[in-house]
Amino acid sequence: MPSAKTNIKSLTRQELREAVAGLGEPKYRADQIHRWLFSDRVGDFERMMNLGPNLRSKLAQRFFIPSCSVEKTQHVSETVNRQETSKFLVRLHDNATVETVLISSGNRNTACVSSQVGCPLHCSFCATGYMGFTRDLEASEIVEQAFLANDRLSAHTPANRLTNIVFMGMGEPLLNLPNVFEAVDTLTNPGYRFALSPRRITISTVGLAPQISEIARSGLKAKLALSLHAADQEKRASLIPVAREHTLDSLCHALEQYVTITNEPVTLVYMLIEGVNDTDRDAKNLAGIGGSFLCKINLIDYNSIVNINFESVKAQRRDNFIRILVDAGLHVTVRKSYGTSINAGCGQLALAEKKAAVSRPY
Repeated sequence: MPSAKTNIKSLTRQELREAVAGLGEPKYRADQIHRWLFSDRVGDFERMMNLGPNLRSKLAQRFFIPSCSVEKTQHVSETVNRQETSKFLVRLHDNATVETVLISSGNRNTACVSSQVGCPLHCSFCATGYMGFTRDLEASEIVEQAFLANDRLSAHTPANRLTNIVFMGMGEPLLNLPNVFEAVDTLTNPGYRFALSPRRITISTVGLAPQISEIARSGLKAKLALSLHAADQEKRASLIPVAREHTLDSLCHALEQYVTITNEPVTLVYMLIEGVNDTDRDAKNLAGIGGSFLCKINLIDYNSIVNINFESVKAQRRDNFIRILVDAGLHVTVRKSYGTSINAGCGQLALAEKKAAVSRPY
């Protein structure tokens, strides 16, 4: 009985070179195949015209070429800010699904991509954590989310395209770092049709200290954002369980190292939750951390999630929090969440069939 064919997109660039060498072909053929897959985006080996017919036949016998697809789309327009948010249910290569968000405002088009099916970290404010964890995404599945978002943009206006990518969708990117690295490398390849500057890609994490150090040493030029949400160890651990292992002290050390090596600021994302992390003391603790290395503070509102007993802060409380940070000399921005009506805001992504009906008060 013949063995099943292998998904050729599941191979890393190096694995593809080794597979091509195993077919008795020079390794440079792997680079040609990779270009066909991720620049020309062909779905048939017969269309890879700079490969000989013998090699095309061998590839077709051993491999298949899958594609991710959009199963469902939800869309909302914010008339005040002329911002449009679309959420896609994306079918992956093995029929698992994730959610991808496209945010368009003016000349800026940002794809918020997922890196895992579900998430194993169970952060108390995030719907994805209540889904549980299924698997990591392959690099190709991450890349194709960006392609699908870009396709939607160009379908309406041919000259329109993605300007930014953020790894802020479902999952913790730093738990899938090899595939994130591979995806960024493909998405920023200057010789490919879709080629984004690494500086227009942001990787967001809840704070895995060893992996932050790994990113610093890797030479990756993408930006780093940390979901901090509390500048007190005990409080942070109650919101983000993995913080018990990756303590605030170890995290700050890793961030200081990151800034020293890369000479780039870190964005500290802080979700204000009423009665949880919004006191003057919380603001002063955040100012203390923010003053210890090059960073920007990005304040966001908590987005309502069914059966989770948190509330966003009132305007006066938020303004007071901001004043304390600004008085400490920090660079502070306030980011409004869009797409909340279709559950496309920060912390709201979760597959409908897996949303947990569990209440977790602070």
